[in-house]
Amino acid sequence: MIKKNVLPADTFVVINKTVLNDQDRKLLVMLYQPIIGQVAISLYFSLWSYLDKNELFSKEWTHHHLMTNMRMKLSEIIEAREKLEAIGLLKSYFKTNHINHYAYLLYSPMPASEFFKNPILSTSLYNNVGDTEYNKTVEYFRMPSLNLKDYEEVTCHFDEVFEAIPTSSLEHLVGDIKRRNHNPIELLSKIDIDNVFSLIPDELLNRKSITKETKDLIYKISFVYNLSEDETSELVRNSINEKKMIDKDRLRNNSRKYYQFEHSGKLPSLVYRNQPEYLRKPVGDTSPRAKLIYQFETTSPYDFLCRKNKHNTLSKSERDILSYLALDLNMKPGVMNVLLDYVLKINDNKLNRSFVESIAGQWMRSNVQTVEEAMMLAEKEYQKRNRLVTKKKNVVAKPDWFDKTIEKQEASIDEQKEMEELLKEFQ
Repeated sequence: MIKKNVLPADTFVVINKTVLNDQDRKLLVMLYQPIIGQVAISLYFSLWSYLDKNELFSKEWTHHHLMTNMRMKLSEIIEAREKLEAIGLLKSYFKTNHINHYAYLLYSPMPASEFFKNPILSTSLYNNVGDTEYNKTVEYFRMPSLNLKDYEEVTCHFDEVFEAIPTSSLEHLVGDIKRRNHNPIELLSKIDIDNVFSLIPDELLNRKSITKETKDLIYKISFVYNLSEDETSELVRNSINEKKMIDKDRLRNNSRKYYQFEHSGKLPSLVYRNQPEYLRKPVGDTSPRAKLIYQFETTSPYDFLCRKNKHNTLSKSERDILSYLALDLNMKPGVMNVLLDYVLKINDNKLNRSFVESIAGQWMRSNVQTVEEAMMLAEKEYQKRNRLVTKKKNVVAKPDWFDKTIEKQEASIDEQKEMEELLKEFQ
């Protein structure tokens, strides 16, 4: 992804790539807002409002106008835009000129039926709203059931009402017709799907039954539950039915239960992969320190720790530490990287959970949000630690006889006479 530095004077237009209706408003507020937040949904509605009467295109506007209209900083708008892009509601295009120009393409939210089958979205919604509210939301979108057992169908077929007559083709007059479009969530998986299936014996799984939809589901499940290829393969194997096909519902349930078992009943949530744009250091500085800050800001904590491990996969305890920092403490990714780097340096390359927690707690109480703040605090603590070590080294060691009780011994008469004769020589 190419990052562009947006300025207030940069212009934009909104293009509608779908058909939007009132049902979409309910989907956005009830399903998407708990995941990406009110600000991102507000931005979506604002962009929607710029469309013309036919809801196709907007006029050209500046980002300064958007800032004034929403009463928000540009950095907050960019963060909200990135959330809309990540979750599939928006695509952004960029064209450079004497002033930069953007095109924002709006897409429909997923229908509720697809949303609840998507492991990334449904799991994130569940984790954010809790069991009770999640069940209420599912119930709201559930189709009412009617028992038609005692009914007889009397529906007419098309050919019973109409008949066809010869006519010329009208396809050339149709063109591109408006239709509902929703943009799928795009992600780069860490697993090799072929390796996952290679670990399953051929007699257990009918490989011809594996569809693109099934592979996509496996990719998403491995992402949202942070599964290795071995873990993914075992879960797929346990989700094969008697027809030697992968039962998608069973795979979802098995994956959720496995993750909850491994994480004390918790479910995963969506967090920023790397440092949010609005908390980053402005571009322009090319000093070595600025380059280091950039590395901390643009690397995910998972990848950062993998590099420290010479690109080996992380252990369960290491993944639990990342989960604790990101989910329990809501620590920003760039700050997590500085913390991990600091702990590894002062603790002989060991990540001790209790040690990490004590330092992380102090940083959260200090409200550390940016990489620069984290680095300054780490340097301050490191210098303080070195002063204590130096002070200990400078303490003079006491001789063996210090603080010992000296036993008195009386001199003999001959020794006393010898001492007196010796003293006379110095008088």
